[in-house]
Amino acid sequence: MSQRRKFIKKSLLGSLVAIPTISHALPRINFSAKKIDGPLILSTWNHGIPANAAAIEKFKETGSILDAVETGVKDTELDMDNLSVGLQGLPDREGITTLDASIMTGDGSCGSVAFVRQVKHPISLARAVMEKTPHVMLAGEGARQFAIAQGFPLEKEELSPKAQKAYDEWKKTSKYKPVINIENHDTIGMIGMDGQGNLAGSCTTSGLAYKMHGRVGDSPIIGAGLYVDNEVGAATATGLGESIIRICGSFLIVELMRQGRSPQEACEEAVKRLISKNRKDIDSIQAGFLAINKDGEVGAFAVQPGFNFAKATLASNDLIDSRSHF
Repeated sequence: MSQRRKFIKKSLLGSLVAIPTISHALPRINFSAKKIDGPLILSTWNHGIPANAAAIEKFKETGSILDAVETGVKDTELDMDNLSVGLQGLPDREGITTLDASIMTGDGSCGSVAFVRQVKHPISLARAVMEKTPHVMLAGEGARQFAIAQGFPLEKEELSPKAQKAYDEWKKTSKYKPVINIENHDTIGMIGMDGQGNLAGSCTTSGLAYKMHGRVGDSPIIGAGLYVDNEVGAATATGLGESIIRICGSFLIVELMRQGRSPQEACEEAVKRLISKNRKDIDSIQAGFLAINKDGEVGAFAVQPGFNFAKATLASNDLIDSRSHF
């Protein structure tokens, strides 16, 4: 019986060894960058025009695509006419303006801040997290304390005149979940590439108007509101953050490009994925994606009509209407 057990064990092991191994690995695609003439900057919405102009000027000064995407969105953070970015943005349900931001470079370095109060430039604070801490994200009071430690001045906590007027009007009904308007230009996302194929991106927002206190959207979440990879390309998102988080939208687009999709194809697939995960609310959701690959090809697509983006080089700065699903 002992000999029989040894024979059966040996036979089974022989059978297992004989089973062929099947590999499902995808072929690696070579995304070597084509040299472009100077920087290419993309940013979401019409406020991307002045933001792109600021980014281009900064690039001409320092030659750094990271400096460019930080400086570009700082322009929007100071725009008093913009009620969805910066301290002048619309507040949460408690009447408090809280900010989210992220920044990333093509080598994987990244930093973000969430639920930040009283900081005029959350994008610069996100960069400080990236460059001066071992962490990726700081939030709330911890982020505010870090800002103080880094010498960021704290602004007086009060609503801008436009935001105060809008908040007073909203309080008359205080709807728990405001209807998302397709022209609600929440967030500016910016991605850029220099002439050597180095990529960087930034994203900053005051978030969804009249949100629950403590709510955080996609903008500070690496892979949702922003993702950058020097081997492939970059993507950023705008719109209802919850819907974008559910599909890790920006990371999804970059990975689709890694598999061979064009930026346009990748953005369209991400929108289809987003719709499939948010079907019951899709009529009230706007979300748009913007992408660039290492060849300098650009893609943009949105759930609803109305999404546009700005594209800038040293020679031009244009506003482009994106296609949409509906």
